[in-house]
This record gives sequence, C-alpha cells and structure tokens, in this order.
Amino acid sequence: MPASAQPAPGSAGLVLIVDDDPGQRSLLNSFLQGQGFQTLTADSGEAALSILKLHPIQLMISDVRMPGLSGLETLRSARRQNLNVPVLLVTAYADIRDAVTAMRDGAVNYLSKPIDLDELLSSVRKAIGVPTGDGLRLNGGLRLPSWVVGASPLMESAFRDAALIAGSDSRVLITGESGVGKEVLADLIHYWSPRQSKPMVKVNCAAIPANLLESELFGHEKGSFTGASQQRIGRFEAANGGTLFLDEIAELAPALQGKLLRVTQDGCFQRVGSNVDIRSDARLITATNKNLEEEVQKGLFREDLFYRLTVFELNLPALRERPEDILPLAHHFIRQLTQGRARLSPTAAESLLAYAWPGNVRELRNAMERAALLSGGELILPDHLPTKPRQASAATARVVAGASAKLEEVENQAILLALAQHHYNRTEAAKALGISRRNLLYKLHRLRGLGHVVDPPDPSGSASASASPPGS
Repeated sequence: MPASAQPAPGSAGLVLIVDDDPGQRSLLNSFLQGQGFQTLTADSGEAALSILKLHPIQLMISDVRMPGLSGLETLRSARRQNLNVPVLLVTAYADIRDAVTAMRDGAVNYLSKPIDLDELLSSVRKAIGVPTGDGLRLNGGLRLPSWVVGASPLMESAFRDAALIAGSDSRVLITGESGVGKEVLADLIHYWSPRQSKPMVKVNCAAIPANLLESELFGHEKGSFTGASQQRIGRFEAANGGTLFLDEIAELAPALQGKLLRVTQDGCFQRVGSNVDIRSDARLITATNKNLEEEVQKGLFREDLFYRLTVFELNLPALRERPEDILPLAHHFIRQLTQGRARLSPTAAESLLAYAWPGNVRELRNAMERAALLSGGELILPDHLPTKPRQASAATARVVAGASAKLEEVENQAILLALAQHHYNRTEAAKALGISRRNLLYKLHRLRGLGHVVDPPDPSGSASASASPPGS
C-alpha cells in the first residue's frame, strides 16, 4: 500500500518518492516539501504504479533495490503501461552498468547514496521544469537573497509581510523566541528598502550596561561624565539615512524608554551632556523575545512607546513549528562552514528532524558547526551531532519500531487470512490483498522463515518444508 495517499502541500510540482526504507522516505519527503514541492510516498514499486495511475505525478524518485519490484522494474513497468513520468533513480549500490541501463530505459538521472541534496534538488527542478532560483513571488518583484533560507508556509508569510513594508519608513517590531532569526529578518527589510545603500546599525540592548547604553545610542559630549575624554556620536547619528536595529528592546531602562519615545515622535535627541537637539533620519526596527503587551501591563514598559514601536509587528515562528525548514537550513550552514565539501547522511538528517530545537536556528547552526568540525568536513553522521538531537532520534526510533512491529503483525495476519480464505491459491490471495503475486511470494518467504505455515497441506499428511526463494 502507498505510504501516503494524498499530496502533501506545495506549489512547485507533484513528486512521488518510492523507497522501502521509511527513514529515507521521510528525509526526501521533508526536504522536498521544504523546497515547495508537493509529495506523495510509496513503500514499494507496486504501490508506486497504483499512485501513478491516480495522480498527475510530475516526477518519480525511486530507490533501485527494493523487495518486490525494483526501481528499474518499476520504471520499465511504467513505460509499458504508458505512464510516461520522468524517473530519478537512487541507490546505495552505485554500479556503472546499472546507471547505463537506467538511462537507456528512460531515467532522467541516477544518484548514489548518501544523497547530495543540492544535486537532488537540481535534478528535480530540471526534470519538472522549475527554474533554479524560482523563489517566492513578492511585492514589487523582490527576491530572497541567498543568505536567507526558509521555504515553509509560515516563513513565506513572514517574507511576504516583510516585502510589503520594506519600502516604507514605518517602524517595525519583530517578535519571536530567542534564536529564531529576528536579526536576519531585520537585515532583509533593510536589504529590500530604499535605504539599502545606507548604514544598517545594530545594538543589543541587553548586552550593554544600562549606564553606558544612553551614550551608546545617543552619543556624548567631551567631559560629560568620567571617562568621556572626547566627543562621540551615538548609533542614531551613525544610522542617519539608514536603519537602526534595536534588539532586546524590552530590556531598555525606563529613563531611556522616555528618551527613545521622543525620537519616535519628532526624530530628535540630545547627546549626553548637551542641550542641543540633533535630528536623525534613521528607520527604527526593534525586536524582542518577550510579550511587550504583558510588559506594559506589569508596568515595565511604557504603553505610549509600545504603540509608537508597533506600527507594524512581524512574528517569527519557532523552528519546531516549521520543521520543513530544518534540513534546508542545515545544508545552508554546512555549505557555509565547509565550502560545500561536507554532506549530511540520511541518519543524521533523521536525527535533526526528530529534535524539537528549543534554541531554534541558532542552536541548529551551532550543531552544524560542531558536526562540520568532527566530521572533518566530510560525511556528517549522527555521532557528529550534539547529544540531545542524537537522543531525540533514538527515542523516535523506539516509537517507530514499536509501531512498525504492530503494523507488521497486522500485515502478517492479513496475509495468512487471505491464504486460508483462498485455499492457499497465491494468485487469488494476492488479488484480495491488492499486491502483486511476486510481492506476495516475497512476503511468504519471510513468513515461512518466521515459522508460519504458508504452504498448502501436503496430501501425504506431512507439512511442506519448502524454503524456496521469492519468485519460485
């Protein structure tokens, strides 16, 4: 039976993934969905052929070595049935003769495991006809720069909102948990804005002591306090004409909140130790991982300043809410850290997908930096990952193993019942089960090895002890 019967959401094309390994299916499924493709999955060649008859598949990606119909046999069978879909074959047992045979029989490409996901994505886009770099359709024809990664619906929504407000000078508050990428979104708004060629100045309000932050933001005059040996301009002056990003805005002291309020009202401020007004034409973008409305209710943040800062509010979701972005982000970081040399193994990818990432994108990047170092810039395995993602993968594997064992038992009982109902006629039993006779023979061989009686009773009265291989 197919592993999924309805297409998973996406917009770039419908791809069928065929592999008897659930981990490999899950990896490819998550990756392609994260790139905007619709997907269906099948755990056998027989199931794949059924899906091809029911859905407008634009590309089939199939493992070569599978129980029942192999990938090559599935390809040939599809051609015989006039199911002329492009086929991309994947195998852990790369053989030049198999590759030549596959291409001769009509495969569009032949990739070896562990799969290079960049190569896979290029092959998929080429086969379906999706241009490389065909990204979101954003306001004003804007495009995502290469340093921004995120293809999940939640991130697409955030990017669309950012594109809509980038061209204005309105103030923006970016909210979200620590590590979700608020600074990157601020960079993106500046990059898309008419101020792109002007400075992008950043201040982390939580990283600078309160007694120094006023001088940092607004500057000071010579002699205005102990240690002020010369005049210094502040970040508002440095960002004039450009963008000023204030991170962790909720940590701003009450006195500074009042001074910031004036800047948001008339664009003016005074350096420490001066009574001369200075005007700044800096666009203000702020960010916080706290709920500012709650901070207002607690009396910790000025209500009037809150409303001045939230002309537009953009919320970035946690990474656990957009798992489609995990693998694209991981590969992006790996390319950055290893100049494209390292590759992520399927088992390591499974570990990444099984973990909740409480530290969000920042934690994922740190994990990839560690993995890149421990792997020597080569193939990244689960052992190269931090302990928590490895433990999450092991826990998930135990749950999946338990579920798989139950499903296997249900399948075994269904096969034995079909055999009994059809008096051990394998052709009729296969029809009743909705599988091919060859696939049934393979499963009977496995059941026979487990000690089940799967052969018709011997007329002489002794049980059959046949141990013939599948296909006999």
